[in-house]
Amino acid sequence: MNSTPIFTDTLFLPDPAATDAFGHALADAVRPGMVIYLVGALGAGKTAIARAMLRKMGVEGTIKSPTYTLVELYVVSRLSLYHFDFYRLQDPEEWLEAGLRDYFNPTSICLVEWPDKAGTSLPQADIVLNLILENEGRQLQMQCNTNVGQECINSALNSLKQTVQTPPTT
Repeated sequence: MNSTPIFTDTLFLPDPAATDAFGHALADAVRPGMVIYLVGALGAGKTAIARAMLRKMGVEGTIKSPTYTLVELYVVSRLSLYHFDFYRLQDPEEWLEAGLRDYFNPTSICLVEWPDKAGTSLPQADIVLNLILENEGRQLQMQCNTNVGQECINSALNSLKQTVQTPPTT
């Protein structure tokens, strides 16, 4: 699960709106076949980013954390997005025994909360998003392990920069 990143960056998300904006920008940049790990303490914003991504992709209705089901499938256009939450795993082999490995394929996107609970047999992440609560916001540490991951993060960050409005000069 650990690899040497090819790119790292940090972004401060001061409030839920900024977290949503990041999730929206990321949704526009992801591609089929990507694996994204969402890491952080309880309440750090892992599900919030997943939820923002899914909303931007057009998912309507309730978007719940898959804490008890281990995985939720969302079909967006012809794309399958799997949202995993391994918080309740007691043994790393459980995710393999549940037959979840097949969901990681070139035609799907996999968002994985609590990837450490699945051990070393989990496919490598293209992107690892580590959320750390800080004051009223959160620090987002981004690690890209693949070129596709780096392209995705660069695109998302560029999109965020374009949406930040600068005050008019007088």
